[in-house]
Amino acid sequence: MPENAAYESRLGNRLHNAIVDAANVPHIGDLRYEPCRGVDDPIVRALMSALYLALDRPDQANQLFVDCTMQALACHIAQTYGGLQTLTARGGLAPWQERRAKEILEANLSGDIPVTQLARECSLSTGHFSRAFKVTTGIAPHQWLLNRRIENAMRLLRNRQLSLAEVALTCGFSDQSHFTRVFTRLSGTSPGAWRRLYQE
Repeated sequence: MPENAAYESRLGNRLHNAIVDAANVPHIGDLRYEPCRGVDDPIVRALMSALYLALDRPDQANQLFVDCTMQALACHIAQTYGGLQTLTARGGLAPWQERRAKEILEANLSGDIPVTQLARECSLSTGHFSRAFKVTTGIAPHQWLLNRRIENAMRLLRNRQLSLAEVALTCGFSDQSHFTRVFTRLSGTSPGAWRRLYQE
């Protein structure tokens, strides 16, 4: 048991260090909790639900989404239960940073790029990058990526020579059913129906 406790403590310390280093803020003390008493935190529940869905289908989850969601979960826990104080992001990305981040995302429509790499390319911490990207674009990096994938799919759907499965794979989706779910959620109609409406 002491061995497990020591391992959990080291893991917790690494997570804590990653959070505060990414946010560029002072280290926090212990997390506030009462032993044997559960807490129903709706934010943790929602974020964990999103992670469960993504990790339940690893072939359909993209690294950027998982990274951003894990970062949001860790920051929420650190702020709510550890008293982490973060500075509100005032500015967005510089024009060169926005251009670079979008170039990298466009070149990796599959989403298999960690947010740490995007941040490094923009010479920012991961926390600062994620906040600044949202300030600049109005949405999180993984949402921007999904929107670009759908825009690309709409362009490709106009070509009747490509099957829906080919469009799905070209746009970075693991299969046609994953593509159909995301496309329908973001556009309000299925890819097949969209193709019939907007084919050239």
